[in-house]
Amino acid sequence: MTSSPQHPEQQGHDHGHVHSHGPAAPVSQHLRKVIAAVLIPFATAVVVGLAVLWPGGTPGHERSGVGFDRQTEQGRVVSVERVDCKDVNAGQVPPTGDTSTPQGREAVDAQQGDCGKATVEVTTGKDKGRRFVEIVQPDAPRQLQEGQGVVVAYAPDAPRDLQYSVTDVDRGFPMALLAGIFALVVVLVGRMRGVMALIALAVSFAVLTLFILPAILQGANPLIVAVVGASAIMLIALYSCHGITARTSVAVLGTLISLLLIGLLGSLFIGWASLSGNTDDNTGLIKGLYPNIDMSGLLLAGVIIGSLGVLDDVTVTQTSAVWELHQADPDMGPRALYRSAIRIGRDHIASVVNTLVLAYAGAALPLLLLFSIAQSSVGTVATSELVAEEIVRTLVGSIGLVASVPVTTALAALVVSADRPGRAVDKAAAPARGGRGRRRKK
Repeated sequence: MTSSPQHPEQQGHDHGHVHSHGPAAPVSQHLRKVIAAVLIPFATAVVVGLAVLWPGGTPGHERSGVGFDRQTEQGRVVSVERVDCKDVNAGQVPPTGDTSTPQGREAVDAQQGDCGKATVEVTTGKDKGRRFVEIVQPDAPRQLQEGQGVVVAYAPDAPRDLQYSVTDVDRGFPMALLAGIFALVVVLVGRMRGVMALIALAVSFAVLTLFILPAILQGANPLIVAVVGASAIMLIALYSCHGITARTSVAVLGTLISLLLIGLLGSLFIGWASLSGNTDDNTGLIKGLYPNIDMSGLLLAGVIIGSLGVLDDVTVTQTSAVWELHQADPDMGPRALYRSAIRIGRDHIASVVNTLVLAYAGAALPLLLLFSIAQSSVGTVATSELVAEEIVRTLVGSIGLVASVPVTTALAALVVSADRPGRAVDKAAAPARGGRGRRRKK
């Protein structure tokens, strides 16, 4: 008889134990409906945007034969022999002996030393099996070796002996091997999450190559294309890697708000600073081939897409921090949750912003070296368009990144603490536990 009254009390005790130390309490059905009411229209708008702006392929153009806009095939170096540079550079201007200028040094080098005379065989295309000779100067940064795979450019309008030339080496195998090692490490460490991350990465690359790039080339507004494409990547990547949960939905909302802020700031300062987006040979070639492209809009699209990856990391981390803090102490209110989680966010901000700046500085290192050689002042370097683009890109992305921390933390704290489904059961169990204590005192 003593065991029967304790049975419901034990059930209440077990429920309280699971609630306190098990998975974080889910949000209520009402909050799920609120989140769905925000995200479903947003996801629908993204799908509609993809359907309306879908390009259907990259527009064709007549090849200019300049830079990357050349017809290329694969080739293989059959043999390399050393010859006197005077014999193979007879058509060049004889050296004057003056090596004080780059032109003079090049002329002297072209007539002195041993050059490489490489026989290259075309291995793909309509001229497969055709061979041609490539002369490699002794001071050339890329020396050819027998058996090496190369990329050859084809110029159909040139004389037959000059139609093919080596433009690069074939790096297919080492790049594929590195990608395989990366995928293996991700799967071994991340397991199923790692597999989903790789799938999300493949989908992101597909959206970029099948939608964003062709749509911009078709003449669509680069900003709109970038927003729609980045939103699609965000939805697919976050939900596939972290599941369709309220926690992920909060991270999506925080990322979306931050992307909108980046878009607004980027549009304002790119226009205010008069950044054209056409600053080097590659962007000049794009503008020449597709005159309808808005190059400043393309610059802004790059800022948005480049910021997305870091934003996903920050928003997911902050949301997870809030959920874990709530699981550790379910009685924490939204203010306490926010204060605790924002301390984690500040550490994250300090490291990620530094990473962004160093990443951009590393990418622009050759450009910075040129300015250093020219002995330009810091102000001149910073306000030149080439460097100003990178500064605007870095600072706008960093502002959005920093803003994502308090925004996402506040959203997560409000959502996770708004409803506590297990509280009513815990209160019902409390009198029974108190009664049991009184009986034990007797």
